[in-house]
Amino acid sequence: MEDLLSLIVSPFVILLLFVIIVLRSGIKFVPQNRAFVVERFGKYHATKEAGLNFIVPFIDRVAADRSLKEQAIDVPSQGGITKDNISLTVDGVLYLRVLDPYKATYGVDNYIFAVTQLAQTTMRSELGKMELDKTFEERNQLNANIVDAINEASAPWGIQVLRYEIRDITPPASVLAAMEAQMKAERMKRAQILESEGDRQSAINRAEGEKASVVLGAEAQKAQQVLKAQGEAEAIIAVAEAQAAALRKVGEAANTNEGQKAIQLDLASKAIAARAAIARESSVVLLPDGDTGAASVVAQAMTIINQLNGKQTPDTTTRKN
Repeated sequence: MEDLLSLIVSPFVILLLFVIIVLRSGIKFVPQNRAFVVERFGKYHATKEAGLNFIVPFIDRVAADRSLKEQAIDVPSQGGITKDNISLTVDGVLYLRVLDPYKATYGVDNYIFAVTQLAQTTMRSELGKMELDKTFEERNQLNANIVDAINEASAPWGIQVLRYEIRDITPPASVLAAMEAQMKAERMKRAQILESEGDRQSAINRAEGEKASVVLGAEAQKAQQVLKAQGEAEAIIAVAEAQAAALRKVGEAANTNEGQKAIQLDLASKAIAARAAIARESSVVLLPDGDTGAASVVAQAMTIINQLNGKQTPDTTTRKN
């Protein structure tokens, strides 16, 4: 009985295992951003996208597994000659994406190798159109030209080149030395220009400062002279007003009898003092006469004062010389 049961179970187990294997081979889970190219009897049948997919076991097979993500491909270094006959070594990085898995599988044997070779040949071609200085100054334009040329050539392959980045441009050692000397001379030139501009600006600033100082000094001197003149004028006016006030006081006092007596006494004192001074300083001896005495001098002075005051003094007589 046990032998019979074992004979029945064994074929069932084998059949079950066969069914599981068949179903497992017929179910395909395609990851995100990938595509399976399926062939039936060796001929293209369908492209399976991300998700759950079914194929016929033993009849269909997955011929290619294509990634739909953006891929970065290292482009090996290659030599090129510029328009001015300078040899350069250039390498870069290529960024591409598969748009059509069918064309990428059947349009070219190895699309990565093909695109890499195309990028190298296009780079050499574009370098031949530019001079050495332009390759450094217009690197973005060079990258754009390479991308356009590759996309135009790789359209039948179902490939889209997104961008190409030049990683390094290496000229010969002699050219590097010449470029270094040129850059050094250019830096020295800029330094000298900046230094001369600084000296020029410094001289201008000093001249403007001296000019401003002279102007301010002249204005200060002018203001000082004006103030001094105004002070002198005010002093003269004040002195004149004081003298005028004194003369008015003297004139008012001279109109009185006491003032007349005081004037006579002052004049007599001055006349005596003058004669005494002449006697001390001179060897000539002055003898008084009737007309040159102190009384006569005082009388003559009083007559002049009375005439100025508009009065006629009856007591004083005019003597003829």
